[in-house]
Amino acid sequence: MSIMAYNGAAIMAMKGKNCVAIAADTRFGIQAQTVSTKFQKIFELGPRLYIGLAGLATDVQTVSERLKFRVNLYELRENRRVKPKTLLSVVSNLLYERRFGPYFVEPVIAGLDDVTSEPFVASLDLIGCPMVTEDFVVSGTCSEQMYGMCESVWSPDLDPDQLFEAISQALLNAADRDAVSGWGAVVHIIEKDKVTTRTLKARMD
Repeated sequence: MSIMAYNGAAIMAMKGKNCVAIAADTRFGIQAQTVSTKFQKIFELGPRLYIGLAGLATDVQTVSERLKFRVNLYELRENRRVKPKTLLSVVSNLLYERRFGPYFVEPVIAGLDDVTSEPFVASLDLIGCPMVTEDFVVSGTCSEQMYGMCESVWSPDLDPDQLFEAISQALLNAADRDAVSGWGAVVHIIEKDKVTTRTLKARMD
C-alpha cells in the first residue's frame, strides 16, 4: 500500500460563475480501521481562500501549520492579503524544499481573487508541481472515481446552489467506491460576499 493511501482522503475543488467550491471527506483511518469521522482536511488561509490537504494525516497537520505561519509572515511583510496564485507559489516552494524527503500531501487550493473576484482552483503533487485548471481539481485515494464524477456533473457557469449540488454528488458517489475515504463530508461554497459551509452525511459502512 502506498503511504499516500495509509490514512485515506477525498478532496476536490470546482469553479462556478463568480464562485468556487471545495469539499473533503472527514474520515481519519489507519488503513482499513476507522479512527475518527471528524478529521479536518480543509483549512482557511484567508477570507476567501482555502486549502485541502490529502495524504498522510501527520503531514496534513504539519503542512497546514507551516502554511499558516508562512501566510501570516507574508501578510505582515507585504501588508496585504495573500492572493490564490501567490499561495500556490508559497505551497509549491514549501513542498519543493523537502523534495528529497517530501511531505506526503497533495494539496488542492480554491479561492476568489480579492480584487477581481475571479475563481481560482489548483492542485499540486507531493513535490510541489502545480496544476491550474479552468474546471475542477481532485486529490486523494479515489481520484479516478472523482475525475469520472466531476466530468459527468460539472458544467461551465454553475451558480452557487448548482455548484453545491454538483460537488456534493461528485464527492459522495466517488467516496462510496473507495474503502478508505468517506464517512461524511464538508463543503465550502466561496462567494464574493460570503462563505457557506455545509456538512454532509455519508455512508458509514
